[in-house]
Amino acid sequence: MASGGSVIGPETRIRGRITGSDDIDVRGHVEGELTIAGDVRVDSAATIAANVHGRRIVVRGAIKGDIAADEAITLEEGARVVGDLRAPRVAIAKGGLVRGYVETGHAGEGHRPKAAAQTKKAAPVHHAPAAKHHAPPKPAAKVTVSKAAPKPAASRGKAPPPVVPVLKKGTKAALTKKR
Repeated sequence: MASGGSVIGPETRIRGRITGSDDIDVRGHVEGELTIAGDVRVDSAATIAANVHGRRIVVRGAIKGDIAADEAITLEEGARVVGDLRAPRVAIAKGGLVRGYVETGHAGEGHRPKAAAQTKKAAPVHHAPAAKHHAPPKPAAKVTVSKAAPKPAASRGKAPPPVVPVLKKGTKAALTKKR
């Protein structure tokens, strides 16, 4: 981390919105929202119950919330994340845990704040050819909702359905089935 950054100490608990342009090193507990223009580093003893946004994010502790980075997200050994990850590059080390969706993209397509994303996505809808047919524009909230999609059965903790073997002609099981 570059000099001039902020540190949230191990005995510090913060509840609210944290914003800034410098790097930040989280060693304590944060609840709310963390939006930093610089790098975010979450130490192994740190816990965050908030959405986190930064340029590059390195996690060794626990985060409950979505993580978005403009450049990269790195989950190191011992990292525990319950939430979605969005960044051009995502690295998960052996021993890192993620419970959520992981979305990667091209460089420069980092996360935008929801208001900017809604505005940017809503504008083409108003100017799209569908508007010539007097179709009402779609609400921006429906365009950007990512949590509404059902999660696969494996991520909900349920086992996939069992595979049934194909019965060949002439086998005892095939003959008893025909009767």
